[in-house]
Amino acid sequence: MQISLIRWSRNVIFTISVLFLLYIFLHNNIRIPSLLESNTLQTFKTMFISIILEAIPFVLLGVVLSSILQVFVSEKLIQRLIPRNPILGIIFACLLGIIFPVCECGMIPVVRRLIQKGMPVYVAVVFILTGPIINPVVYAATFMAFRTHPDLLYARMGLAFIVASFIGLILYKTIKKSPLKRSLSSFHVIGSSHEHDHDHNHNKLSSMLSHAAEEFFEMGKFLMFGAMLTALIQTFVVRESLVSIGHGAIISHLFMMGFAYILSLCSTSDAFVASSFLNTFSKGSLLTFMVVGPMLDFKSTLMLLSVFKKKFVLVLSLLIAVFTLAGSMIIEHFYF
Repeated sequence: MQISLIRWSRNVIFTISVLFLLYIFLHNNIRIPSLLESNTLQTFKTMFISIILEAIPFVLLGVVLSSILQVFVSEKLIQRLIPRNPILGIIFACLLGIIFPVCECGMIPVVRRLIQKGMPVYVAVVFILTGPIINPVVYAATFMAFRTHPDLLYARMGLAFIVASFIGLILYKTIKKSPLKRSLSSFHVIGSSHEHDHDHNHNKLSSMLSHAAEEFFEMGKFLMFGAMLTALIQTFVVRESLVSIGHGAIISHLFMMGFAYILSLCSTSDAFVASSFLNTFSKGSLLTFMVVGPMLDFKSTLMLLSVFKKKFVLVLSLLIAVFTLAGSMIIEHFYF
């Protein structure tokens, strides 16, 4: 409980500090150099604030649902629902996020426990890949971000389903030994400290609220960083350079793939960041951004490495990159 309280306090202090600095930087009444009083600063402010305001409600909804599931839903219930047939098991895992919409940050801790209780690894990995994308919260967020381009919404859901299904089948055929680490002591450092809290806190409502608050502040840091970096790129990078990259046959996909990996945005907010590039990047590259990000980013890589062996994480990362790149390019050619 003490570790969780320290981590929660640290997140609160960090978020308040960032918001205070942003207020000083963005407030019109503060005297700042003439260069920052230009239209360039106004463009940056408008872009940054619009992304934050659009994404916050969906991030909040996502962490609340994640917290409810974390506290009130037993893993044994999910385990009993898993079909034994591998094809049906993969389909079930792809659609499990519709029933249990857990954010990617809470996905790996939950799945780790499910594997230890008997869930097949290939089913668990498919759930890790699709859960943060194929769920009602992300569907609604993507719909709001691309109201005038619903084809991107359907392509995102479809490509996530296809990529995860192929990876699940490959893992089912190739995995002979457990890819879990023998020692999982590092998991509690990089991953979640909620298990400790739940063992010592019998008030489920209080535990749910604590979980939601901590996850919201954790996600808020990534959202603000992503929105700021996006606004900076859109404002200060020469538009012609972005257009030349954004409409390249392969370079645009690779750029957005790396962008998604570095930003480590929550899947409930990444669509709003992607929509800000709609006029400079191709739809296919935006699709790559929205599928790769929730499946594989910097923070999820650390969490995967804390649970699975390095070789398994490397192979999984390559499979995600290759299948997503190929799938988005095919969809861009025949659908967009």
